[in-house]
Amino acid sequence: MIPIIPAANLNTINQPAPITGSQTISGLKNSPPLCLYIHIPWCVKKCPYCDFNSHESRAEIPEKRYVQALISDLEQSVPRVYGRKIRSVFFGGGTPSLFSAESINAILEAVNMLTPLEFDAEVTLEANPGTVDTANFAGYKQAGVNRVSLGIQSFNRDYLQSLGRIHDDKQAIQAAELALATFDRVNFDVMYGLPNQSLSDALQDAQQAIALNPDHLSFYHLTLEPNTAFYRTPPSLPSDDNSAEMQEKIEQLLAENGYQHYETSAFCKPKSQARHNINYWSFGDYLGIGAGAHSKLSYHDKITRETRHKHPKAFMGNAEAGNAVDNTLLIPQADLGFEFMMNALRLTEGFNADLFQERTGLPLITIAKRLKTAEEKGLITRDAQRIKPTLLGQRFLNDLLAIFLE
Repeated sequence: MIPIIPAANLNTINQPAPITGSQTISGLKNSPPLCLYIHIPWCVKKCPYCDFNSHESRAEIPEKRYVQALISDLEQSVPRVYGRKIRSVFFGGGTPSLFSAESINAILEAVNMLTPLEFDAEVTLEANPGTVDTANFAGYKQAGVNRVSLGIQSFNRDYLQSLGRIHDDKQAIQAAELALATFDRVNFDVMYGLPNQSLSDALQDAQQAIALNPDHLSFYHLTLEPNTAFYRTPPSLPSDDNSAEMQEKIEQLLAENGYQHYETSAFCKPKSQARHNINYWSFGDYLGIGAGAHSKLSYHDKITRETRHKHPKAFMGNAEAGNAVDNTLLIPQADLGFEFMMNALRLTEGFNADLFQERTGLPLITIAKRLKTAEEKGLITRDAQRIKPTLLGQRFLNDLLAIFLE
């Protein structure tokens, strides 16, 4: 089995072309839904598998300055999304739970002042089990956070140590129980295919997660990403066949316990899909603020991507000077089919056929030959209403996506 492209890397496979005045797409009739991503780049310790834009907090974190830089970034971004309602907010990292509830509150107050939030907007904060306590969670909830995503990764002490996590098995359980007692909506991130992991240990992690009964679970296969310690010095990982068996058995166990498999790595109780993630996979728009954050913004005649300055110091300095955005690029018309499919085919139920034109401005016929190839290979099924990956297509998602890259 070919490893599935990690969600975090989806927008870095193809770099869009620089904007020129003559490059346009067919035209979008309506703006897609819009979400807000807020990046907090610091961690207590950099994990050896992590390729996110995160930085160890070796000195005191300039929390107040960074909060003001985020607000400046948002102020500068408002004209590009003016009048559009935000359906979800996601604090990612790094470790957002390193920031105080007062800082999260200040950021959300600015968001509410500067942009129209939907009445029932989903507001998620990522948290590390080693950095939270009762007061933290209570403060985050009071600030407006209504969903927490806990980076559990494993409930096994030995595997946590091999992953370089700062929490142990007891802290994982304590943080999970605290989150569930505080918030109605909680996600656990759990990994499998860990160094020297057995099938029984992988299933034990899944059983523990199920026993705690969150409304949402994310199960990710550990992958060795470039520019990480694990990539430079690879640990001993389970074989592809063993990892595939872990994936299959975990999915079966989750289904037996009422979790719907709605996206490549995401499982939820009925009506508990992550609204923020669904927007990504449906090729919706997102405004990303903070160090190294990415945005995808659609206009009538083009779809663009923005990137912020990656290093926290560079980001803060440029945001304060009114230059938070480092680069703005146009997604070329020729790449839109792949860009859309790279996201939408992660959804196990696929997508409505009309959504392709709604989100790209292009008629579905522009990818008709590639759809036919994918169907002939047994990787998708389709009719006039819907296009969805088969189980084979889900298992070999990279092979399926490659058809739309040719």
